[in-house]
Amino acid sequence: MGCRMTDLLSDYLPIVIFLGLSGLISLALLVAPFVLAVKNPDPEKVSAYECGFDAFDDARMKFDVRFYLVSILFIIFDLEIAFLFPWAVAFREVGWFGFWSMMIFLGVLTVGFIYEWRKGALEWD
Repeated sequence: MGCRMTDLLSDYLPIVIFLGLSGLISLALLVAPFVLAVKNPDPEKVSAYECGFDAFDDARMKFDVRFYLVSILFIIFDLEIAFLFPWAVAFREVGWFGFWSMMIFLGVLTVGFIYEWRKGALEWD
């Protein structure tokens, strides 16, 4: 009975250590802004700022298409990374079907990347 309890506790020890460290890091991140923050910020630093331009009153204002192209670019690379890691881990098990499925997926993402490149989304004026 005692041996099984020791084995059970040793199995859960990494989880307890992980929870303790994550709690400590969370507490440090909650306290750090109060310790490190500037005490008297100027009005420009505390003003609202979104999407590369100053805040405005009219919600129907037209946006530059570059903001949408940058968001598409982010989605392209985000999806690519999100699907490449599990595919790479299971690469030997997926076989040729999995290989060619991923090549088609990467081809579609490459077409999206080329579209953005031609539209000038990678040009930072």
